[in-house]
Amino acid sequence: MNNSNFNDSSNWKWGIFYFNKKDKRLLVPKRLAVLGITINFANPWSILLVLVLILLIISIEMYI
Repeated sequence: MNNSNFNDSSNWKWGIFYFNKKDKRLLVPKRLAVLGITINFANPWSILLVLVLILLIISIEMYI
């Protein structure tokens, strides 16, 4: 793990949202790595990523 504070519960809001300004990664493994990845919401690019994902889902739904 790149970040020694990854498992610190204070970096996990409500237990599911990862928020750590010291960790520069945009995508990080979930607390249980077998469940995939999640977004580091402290990363400035996270808002853009979430917006792009939402727009992608909406555009796919409009064309189906």
